[in-house]
Amino acid sequence: MNKYKNESFIKLAIRFAAAFVVLFSIVKVLMKIVRTGSFDQMVADYFGPDTLYKFLFQILIGSVCYGLFMAGYYKFIKK
Repeated sequence: MNKYKNESFIKLAIRFAAAFVVLFSIVKVLMKIVRTGSFDQMVADYFGPDTLYKFLFQILIGSVCYGLFMAGYYKFIKK
């Protein structure tokens, strides 16, 4: 039986979202370093005064959507 069926939906969503935040942040930063070829350019593009909130917003919205989708999938669809 699926071990996620007995857990609450919110706990599952938070667990999946938290894992996705870490993974997505690392991948996004590494991809930017590879694409630009410069660590300083990545810092300017993602962690500058005008771009930090955009970077954090993208990460948080993506992780919330992923967390809700995966929690719904494991809780209600997967047998």
